Amino acid sequence: MSRNSTYPAAANTPAAPVADQITVFFMRHWLGLLLASWLFFTLLPFAAPAAMAAGWTPIGQLLYGLYSFFCHQLPQRSWFLFGPKLTYTLAEIQQVYPVDDPMQLRTFVGTPAMGWKVAWSDRMISFYMLTPVWGLVYAGLRQAGLKVRPLHWLPMLLALAPLGLDGLTHTINDLVWGVSGGGFRDTNAWLALLTANAFPGFYAGDSLGTFNWWARLLTGVVAAWAIAFTVLPLLDRLIAQELE
Repeated sequence: MSRNSTYPAAANTPAAPVADQITVFFMRHWLGLLLASWLFFTLLPFAAPAAMAAGWTPIGQLLYGLYSFFCHQLPQRSWFLFGPKLTYTLAEIQQVYPVDDPMQLRTFVGTPAMGWKVAWSDRMISFYMLTPVWGLVYAGLRQAGLKVRPLHWLPMLLALAPLGLDGLTHTINDLVWGVSGGGFRDTNAWLALLTANAFPGFYAGDSLGTFNWWARLLTGVVAAWAIAFTVLPLLDRLIAQELE
């Protein structure tokens, strides 16, 4: 460890050598520890539907509640497990849970017949979960002895821009039109016009295979790659300098 990383105030205490050893251990193994904790955090929302399906309702509800601080959890933009379909349209959900208030709608977690939603929305699955997955790719390249430089700010911004644009337009849509299904990002009539309505059934809604579903998935994957291949190489460089 470099001299700059020592702690003079604690150097004369008996615990100092142990503390230094712990610090060095974490610094040498930071990537594995970070990715393990990151994957645990991003995969835990999948335990919510598993708990509900197993009848462990308090555990499932606890997970939904905890992750509601990180995600809107609107059911029409979520994946459902342990049921016949991966996604449901807003109309299908409202047949079972007839509410229009988004804050109330987000509390719908599913039914035994429909299955139970993941505690992440589809965007959070593609962005939050794929970031540590890309981190594993980075770790593999690192293990192979390849030096990966952090992305330059311009390609990083270009990679993040589609996610930002998609999220911003959805936010505007939801603030103006709510869950009416008539907003410009609900119908995507603009896209149908641009493509001469060449793909009927592709434009409207958020369910599996629609434009919105693919847009959230792909923009999340690209943004996750940009974050992983910018932040992790930077941290690697900083920690390597401290260990010299």
